[in-house]
Amino acid sequence: MESENKLVSGLENLLFSSRWLLAPFFAALALSLFILLLKTGQHMVHLAETAFGLTESEVVLEVLGLIDLSLTGSLVVLVIFSGYENFVSRTEPGRNTSWPKWLATIDFGGLKLKLISSIVAISGIQTLRAFMNVQNESDRSLSWSVGIHLTFVVSAVLLALSERISHGGSKADDGGH
Repeated sequence: MESENKLVSGLENLLFSSRWLLAPFFAALALSLFILLLKTGQHMVHLAETAFGLTESEVVLEVLGLIDLSLTGSLVVLVIFSGYENFVSRTEPGRNTSWPKWLATIDFGGLKLKLISSIVAISGIQTLRAFMNVQNESDRSLSWSVGIHLTFVVSAVLLALSERISHGGSKADDGGH
């Protein structure tokens, strides 16, 4: 019986320690922010070089591209912070006052809602970009864009409803937002 308890305890310790294998994933995501920053800089240089020759609609399309990049970067930060906090190790935001307040309060349900909300926003920007450039888009492409966006919207609503139901009808914890 004693050796079985040691075996179970050892297995549990191994499984619990395996969560640290996620840390390199979060480090890679942090590095991907640098790549997004490079693409944003490239996008800005292109916009600055061509701004006077662009129509108003083309400028709006370029700005929507910047918004899309910033939303994607925000989504990456959200995944890094909350994923690390929820799955790897507790952080101590009180140690560093510049950390977001929601970092210590967001649960997995709140994380899912924030993620799907960000994805819906990114999808909405992509759909808007397609419609702003309607003359260069096929009907098939526009239909797919709207269909995919609506799928994300319906998924977000269903996820929010399931979170509300799982919390006994009360508002799901959204991390203070």
